[in-house]
Amino acid sequence: MNRPPLALLHIVISCAALILGALIFAMRKGTRRHRQVGYGYVIAMVATNLSALFIFRLSGHPGPFHLAALLSLGTTAAGFVPAYTRRPRDGWLALHYEFMAWSYVGLLAAAAAEATSRLPAAPFWGTVIGTSAAVIAAGGVLIVRNRARFKNWAVGTHIPSAN
Repeated sequence: MNRPPLALLHIVISCAALILGALIFAMRKGTRRHRQVGYGYVIAMVATNLSALFIFRLSGHPGPFHLAALLSLGTTAAGFVPAYTRRPRDGWLALHYEFMAWSYVGLLAAAAAEATSRLPAAPFWGTVIGTSAAVIAAGGVLIVRNRARFKNWAVGTHIPSAN
């Protein structure tokens, strides 16, 4: 398949974000390694979404995927800034968890929609919407299940070590 260089870059960087995000969720939180991989994830997500904003192959003009890229940039920034600034003092970790988790769920939904919409005879919009909705619903359940653990950790006196 012949793809323009920007589309190939978008694919490679989004795959890197998928891998880095999975590593982050699997690793111990609050460590130097978590921060390093997290910076990589944020950089990959920003690059993925900025590249998406310049891809117009589907319709020739901005569309729903560009709006999704802006939303993704927003959730990634909303998860990064509280962790970077440690603000608000009593709630930064809960904000970091919540928005980064949604950032990754959005990435998973986009990847799943991309993969399933390529299936032969799959109705494009039905597949994209259905797959995205299923991944977002499953991700939402997992986020809510783990929310209390991060809220208690963030609101309590224990703030994880930066090292």
